[in-house]
Amino acid sequence: MNTKKGTRSLEEVNASVNTSSKGGFRKLLAFFGPAYMISVGYMDPGNWATDIEGGSRFGYSLIWVLLMSNLIALLLQSHCARLGIVTGRDLAQASKDHYPRFINFFLYILAEIAIAACDLAEVIGMAIGIHLLFPAVSLLTGVCITVLDSFVLLFLLNSGIRKLEAFIISLVAIIGVSFFIELLIAKPDAAEIAKGIIPGLPGNEALYIAIGIIGATVMPHNLYLHSSLVQTRKFEHTPKEIRKAIRFNVIDSTIALNLALFVNAAILILAGASFFYSGHHEVREIQDAHELLAPMLGSTLAPLLFAIALIAAGQSSTVTGTLAGQVIMEGYLNLRLQPWIRRLMTRLIAIIPAFLTIYFFGEDKTGDLLVLSQVILSLQLGFAIIPLIHFVSSKQKMGTFVIPLWQKVLSWMAVTVIVYLNCQMLINKLTEWMADSKHVLLISFTVVPFMLFCFLMLLYIIFEPLLARKKEKRSSDFHGHIPTLAFDKRSAYKRVAVTVDFSDSDIRAVNKAVSLGGKDASYTLIHVLESTNAVFYGEDANDRERHTDYKNLLHYAEQLKQEGYECQVKLGFGNPKTVIPDAVHEARADILVMGTHGHSTFKDILLGTTVERVRHRINVPLVLVPNG
Repeated sequence: MNTKKGTRSLEEVNASVNTSSKGGFRKLLAFFGPAYMISVGYMDPGNWATDIEGGSRFGYSLIWVLLMSNLIALLLQSHCARLGIVTGRDLAQASKDHYPRFINFFLYILAEIAIAACDLAEVIGMAIGIHLLFPAVSLLTGVCITVLDSFVLLFLLNSGIRKLEAFIISLVAIIGVSFFIELLIAKPDAAEIAKGIIPGLPGNEALYIAIGIIGATVMPHNLYLHSSLVQTRKFEHTPKEIRKAIRFNVIDSTIALNLALFVNAAILILAGASFFYSGHHEVREIQDAHELLAPMLGSTLAPLLFAIALIAAGQSSTVTGTLAGQVIMEGYLNLRLQPWIRRLMTRLIAIIPAFLTIYFFGEDKTGDLLVLSQVILSLQLGFAIIPLIHFVSSKQKMGTFVIPLWQKVLSWMAVTVIVYLNCQMLINKLTEWMADSKHVLLISFTVVPFMLFCFLMLLYIIFEPLLARKKEKRSSDFHGHIPTLAFDKRSAYKRVAVTVDFSDSDIRAVNKAVSLGGKDASYTLIHVLESTNAVFYGEDANDRERHTDYKNLLHYAEQLKQEGYECQVKLGFGNPKTVIPDAVHEARADILVMGTHGHSTFKDILLGTTVERVRHRINVPLVLVPNG
């Protein structure tokens, strides 16, 4: 079993909900929450588009796809919970630990595309919901308004993970109640619904919609997020407590995902009852569905509830999509962006295609864009599911908590179905595209090679465990390993300040500092926490990262003291551009030594150029130690 320690997934809220002091039913309730945040991804606006089109064109005949997708989702989400609870790693971190750099970069790009496709659905859904409630607000304006919800997550996350979960659950309740009332109004035929449970596809067009439903239901970014969110619960990591945590999270997932199934089935049944059986087989847009609900059902309440539920679905899923983006970027790249930058980047990537589609092709094309976004999600599924199955099947990673044989068999059956349906759909679409296009050669030399490359990468990921040899473990900790310092002794300044970040560059920085001051000087080691908690709460921040980094500082100081150097430590909170100068003044240092990290211009824009700002805020010499 992998017990690797270091910076944890979603550090700000990791192990922030204590479950150890509770017992019985209260302990079960303490574990409830993560799956509800995952469940909103199963009822986002992208699901609406595929469910509405499936119901209006094929009636109840695709209900079996929803049931199958839900069973697959429940199995896979239980794997995610198991991975996070047992190993303390999320799926992105586990992939980073296991695969070569090139494979990880490829998986990261696919995961970011999936996040963008998901956010695209949320942008369009929110914009449509706003337009339906307030017709004077155009879709283009609604798309622009969705930028503002980018900062809702920042406020909620700083209030604690339980408040965020409560917010999400309240939105889920709004969606569920709205559709329950709409089903009572629609009065669907129960016998016809029962027939839809029998598997069958009315044709290739139904296959495309079925794959869209799978992509909208089993969402790849949810696999990454769930493996992280389960780590927000604090409990004793004994075999008995780990088994309890897995069991409680499976119960949480079962309830939450069945609520999501109810919402998805309600949308499809509502579309079938309202449109398919009344002859309106071409209802593909959410706006059309909204307009037809009142005359079809004879109620003005139905379209109002429809619009409210749509906004709730878009808002709830945008929050979880942002968290998933953070997990993926930090896990694969060890890169921390300031939260507002991460959110804005994700949202702008989604807004641009939505804005251009509406502007150039009109509002009636938003439905096609929504369905396409869900197909993109489905295409990425194999690249997230297969590593997950490998990891939870590995005794080396999971120890005695490896999944049983029957779960392995069902998991591989599920991924086989998904990959097969995707390949079938791609072949059909490529054939249609090449038959209708005037640029067959261009498609042959661009799209076809890319598809073959993706297929080869998928084969590699499938068979990698059979081919892999033992590799050196890769750390996905933000600070990496804490090195043992090697000392180079010389002399000069009386009070020397040196910044550290717990990377190998610290060896060069500290050596440079002691060469300038020698054993007659006193040294101040400075490290700055830049997490969301540190920025908002300052010295009141009390999370795992604070305690870990302070312990690392003391570890460095002890090494210096053992070598005969006088040393103290300073842990700062917030923006290093201002915190470092303040720490230098407080220590009354004669000189500041800083390591450099060779950031590119682009990375400096994202992370900020600390050195330049620090240089202008201190009145003592600044020595920069190059990295390497």
